[in-house]
Amino acid sequence: MFFEVTLVGMYFLIAGWGHENRKKASITFFIYTLIGSLILLLALLSLYLNTTPRTFDMRVLITNHALTGSVATLTFWALFIAFAIKTPLFPFHTWLPLAHTEAPATGSTVLAGILLKLGAYGFIRFSLQMMPDTFKEYSTYVVVIAVISAIYGAFVALAQTDIKRMVAYTSVNHMGYLVFGVAVAAATPSEAGVTALDGAVLQMFSHGIVTGCLFLLVGSLQQRLTTREMPAIQGLLKAFPLLSALYIIAAFASLGLPGLAHFPAEFQIFLGGYSVYPVAVGFMLIGLVITAALYLRSIQLSFMGDLNSSVLKNNEVLKNYELWAIVPLIILTIITGVFPNIILSLIHQTTRMFAS
Repeated sequence: MFFEVTLVGMYFLIAGWGHENRKKASITFFIYTLIGSLILLLALLSLYLNTTPRTFDMRVLITNHALTGSVATLTFWALFIAFAIKTPLFPFHTWLPLAHTEAPATGSTVLAGILLKLGAYGFIRFSLQMMPDTFKEYSTYVVVIAVISAIYGAFVALAQTDIKRMVAYTSVNHMGYLVFGVAVAAATPSEAGVTALDGAVLQMFSHGIVTGCLFLLVGSLQQRLTTREMPAIQGLLKAFPLLSALYIIAAFASLGLPGLAHFPAEFQIFLGGYSVYPVAVGFMLIGLVITAALYLRSIQLSFMGDLNSSVLKNNEVLKNYELWAIVPLIILTIITGVFPNIILSLIHQTTRMFAS
């Protein structure tokens, strides 16, 4: 029920305070995620009907793995589709760029920082914990989808000229890494699987703070510019030095620079996954290189060079309310990158139960 309530709030946030195509974006978001929720409802009913005694108590469903055969297969893939839409993964991602692009900066931040993690949570709590044997059986297929999502998200982001749309597509890339880590944990109940799952859960946290921060920064830029098209804006480092510096830090974090939040998460995922799916890790590293290229390209196009004053609405410095929203996320990004064990130690207390 509360899974559904999140859709209502986000729908009105996009429809009421979004940009030009906000109605199309809000309706597309709502229909896509509602279809996923209907499929999820069928999967939950299947879990209920095949558990003795019949219950919706997640603690019982986690300990009682009653589903077998074709019922287990259908239920697993129903859960997968529902959470792949919410996460989102390729090819269920098409609602995300439109919703992010048309949502206000605060809406994009909530969407990236919280709502996408409901899908990631579902993969871990439902697919992995309630149906571990079925997930193990089909883990290779999930890995293939995750790898495609990671590479596709990076290449499509590289092709964007709208800076906000570019950041939106990087979420598809990062969610591919995350689901890959969960699939590795499903494939092998060993220390490698636990390491990958540690990284996946840390990626949930790091993606929330880094990408959320990027959307707030892009929103601040949008208030000061007439366009989000990167080829049309340049020299922003001269006009907005503090805002530009904060964007560059967040961009470096998103591309996985050591010492910032994404690096320890992605390192754990790749480290755990290499012993199980080394070829898949090799392909996913392509996505990592492309992500670095697209962020460096955005910095070069938008922040370097001579200032194009024709696209400026105003040259106001960051206001206090913007700093209070952005700077704590930057601090968290640095702390997580330098001292990841602060969070990993908490995560590992739960994920270690997956080791055999």
